[in-house]
Amino acid sequence: MDAGSQSYADYYDQEAEAAAWHGPAVVFGLMYPYLQAGQSLLDIGIGTGLGSVLFARAGLRVFGMDNSSAMLDGARSKGFAQDLRDHDMMSVPYPYARGSFDHAICVGALQFFAGFDSIFQEVGRVVRDGGVFGFTVADRKPGEPTLFTAGGEQTRSDRNVNMYRHPEPDVCASLDAAGFVVRGDLEFVAFMDAARTAPLPMKAYVARREPRI
Repeated sequence: MDAGSQSYADYYDQEAEAAAWHGPAVVFGLMYPYLQAGQSLLDIGIGTGLGSVLFARAGLRVFGMDNSSAMLDGARSKGFAQDLRDHDMMSVPYPYARGSFDHAICVGALQFFAGFDSIFQEVGRVVRDGGVFGFTVADRKPGEPTLFTAGGEQTRSDRNVNMYRHPEPDVCASLDAAGFVVRGDLEFVAFMDAARTAPLPMKAYVARREPRI
């Protein structure tokens, strides 16, 4: 791995720690009752591996996909993933067979999408019956707008980025259409800057893949 990729991955992890990003721990905690050592887990949008390293420490075999080579290099440098693939989560089908994994996660990514039906459908295809899917979204309460814009220090870039809040009824409807039933959820707060001045209400869900007919 080149020094540039290492520097970028390190910076990303340091920023997440400074901003008190608790999404990975929240999702891991919600999914823990369903996990067994030796099971397989797909991390969709694995980034540098922040979302799935806890699962690897618990004895799961982690597989990951992301469309950023720098992020994948960061995850690869940590040495816990069984397999990493360069693939955009919005590009379907995913490069895995039906029922390939016991579980799946998508942590800290879905707030960048206006809709995620295709993602949930693919997760429903690659997760085995009885497996669980853990993920986070930016939570939307009644009266709040779906679309909001973040920029500057919040996105660590020189451009604005559109982000999206998702209400519980919409999330549950998308899960139901993909063959999942919600088993638990938890609201928490993320911060969009290292100074922790820009709070973003989030919600983590865990859903079980129902038996296929």
